[in-house]
Amino acid sequence: MRTGPTLVLPGALHARLQAHLLPNDGLEAAAILLCTRVKFAAGQLKLLCKDVVLVPHDKCSRVEDYIEWPGEYLAEALDQAETDDLSLILIHSHPGGFYEFSHADTKSDQCVIPELFANREPVHQCGTVHGSAIMVPGGAIKARVYDERHQVLPIELVAVYGDVISLFWHDVDQPSYRPLAFSADMRQELSKLTAAVVGYSGTGSLTAEQLARIGFGGLVVVDFDQVEDRNLNRIINSTVADAEAGALKVDVFRRAATAFRPDLEVCCIPGSIATRDAVLAVAQADILFCCVDSEEGRSICDAIACALLLPLFDVGVVIPVRTTEFGQSVILDINGRIDYVQPGGSTLFERKVYTSASLTAEELAKRDPAAHAEQVKAGYMPGSIEQAPSVITVNMQAASMCVQEFIARLYPYRLDGNQGYARTKFGLADSEFEYASEADFDHEATPLLATGLKEPLLGLPSLGVPK
Repeated sequence: MRTGPTLVLPGALHARLQAHLLPNDGLEAAAILLCTRVKFAAGQLKLLCKDVVLVPHDKCSRVEDYIEWPGEYLAEALDQAETDDLSLILIHSHPGGFYEFSHADTKSDQCVIPELFANREPVHQCGTVHGSAIMVPGGAIKARVYDERHQVLPIELVAVYGDVISLFWHDVDQPSYRPLAFSADMRQELSKLTAAVVGYSGTGSLTAEQLARIGFGGLVVVDFDQVEDRNLNRIINSTVADAEAGALKVDVFRRAATAFRPDLEVCCIPGSIATRDAVLAVAQADILFCCVDSEEGRSICDAIACALLLPLFDVGVVIPVRTTEFGQSVILDINGRIDYVQPGGSTLFERKVYTSASLTAEELAKRDPAAHAEQVKAGYMPGSIEQAPSVITVNMQAASMCVQEFIARLYPYRLDGNQGYARTKFGLADSEFEYASEADFDHEATPLLATGLKEPLLGLPSLGVPK
C-alpha cells in the first residue's frame, strides 16, 4: 500500500498534453494542469486533472534543454483555478528523455511556486498545494507538489486512465518498463493499489476473490445484504452457518480473505453504495468494479467514476427466458456483458446500461413489489423466476472476463490493442462474442468530471453532509 500523493489524468487529456509537449521537434514545451484536490481523513491526497492550459509554442523561447514562457498564461490558469480552488501543476517536457528534475527546474520552482501561493485568495490558502512536473518521450510523467510552507513532496504515483492504464511511479527510473502480466512483478505493483468492489453477490464475490488473489494490496467491498440459503450456490466462501446466522456478505469476504491473504487491507462497508460512507470509502480506491444488479447502484458507480476519475469495470449477467404454450420455461440465451468506462469517456448511462426509465421503474418496484415480480417474470431469471438459480458457472465466466479486461488494460498483451474493447458481450447459446469501441457510443461533456468530493457528494443532495 502507499501513502504518498497521486496525480490522475484522463487518457484523452493525457494524449492532448503529450501531443503538445512532445511535438517531435526536439524542443521543450510547457503547459499548466488544473487539478481538483481530494484529501482523505487518513491524510492521503489525490489530484484530479480537470483541465489543461497549453502554452503556445510560438510564445515561448524553446531549446532542447530549456524553456521560457510568458507569465500571462500563468495568470490565465490562476483565474480559471480560483472559482473551484484548483491546484496548478506546471509541466514541461524533457525531449531528450532525462527523467528527473534538473537543477534549473528546481531553481525555477523556487521562484514561481511562491508566486502561485501569493496570488491566491486567502480563503483558498488552507490545504492548498501547487507543483511541477516533467514529461519524457513516451508520455511518462514525474511530478512533485509544494505545500503552503513551500515544502516539497514527490507525487508517488501518476496514473493515466485511457484505453491503456498507465502507472508512472516516482521511484522507478525506467518509465517505459511495464511488468509482465501474471508475473511476480505484476503482483508487486498491484500490492500498491486498492480496488473497490461494489456488490458482493453472484459476480461480486467472484470478482473480489480474484482481485485479492492476483495481488491487490487493498480492497474496499460494499454490500448491504445478509447471506441467505438461496445465496449458497452463488456466493463463494459462504456457508450454511452464515445463512443461519444472517451474516453480512461483506463479513464473509473479510473472513475468507484474511485466511489466504493476511497482508490484504480490507475495508468492508455493510451498506448501500447510495450512502455517504460508501461513496467516501470507494473514492479512496484506484480501480472500481461494479457488480450490482440494481439500476441505482450502477448510476452511483457511474457518478463516482466520473467525479473521482476512476476507471470503471462493470459486469452484468442476464438469462432471458420465455414460457411455452405448455407452461414450460425455456432459456432463450445466456448473456454476459463487461463494460470498461474510462474517465472522460462515455458513461454507463450513455451506453444505455441503465436509463432514466429503468431508474424510475426500479424506484416504483420498491414501492410495489407485486408489480415488479410480474415484470421480471417475463424475462429475467436470476433472483426472480427462481429464488436460487444455479448460475455460478455463468457468473464465474463473466467475473473472470471482467478481471481479465482490467489486466489487459494495465499489462497490455492484446495483439490488436485495447481500443476495440470498451464493451464485450457474450451469448452462450450461440457461442457469440461481440465487441464495441469507445467510438461506438455517443458522449457529451459533464460538469461532474473531476469534481472530486465537492459537496454535496456527486451532486446528490441525499449524499450531503448530515445535519
